[in-house]
Amino acid sequence: MIIVIGRVEYDPAATERLQPALDAMMRATWAESGCLSYSIAIESRSEGVATVVERWKSEADMRAHLESPHMALFNEAIADAVRGMDVKIYDVANERTLAL
Repeated sequence: MIIVIGRVEYDPAATERLQPALDAMMRATWAESGCLSYSIAIESRSEGVATVVERWKSEADMRAHLESPHMALFNEAIADAVRGMDVKIYDVANERTLAL
């Protein structure tokens, strides 16, 4: 399994303009082969900070996602608003349920 976690900083004035592109991209991503979960959460609308958390069956599935038409459209839509990104990919050897 592959996990992707990242922080994206963007122009907060663009939040409302970007929301439809974000919604469309996430809906298409959830339907992709190999997508176990995919979430982009706006952490601060006033500061323009979002967190990305993804789980994929394989790195090949994740790479195919990056090359998908809906990601190309999304990347085009956000290109002028993104100020910085720190996104990491992790290989997971074991997963278990967290009991609270």
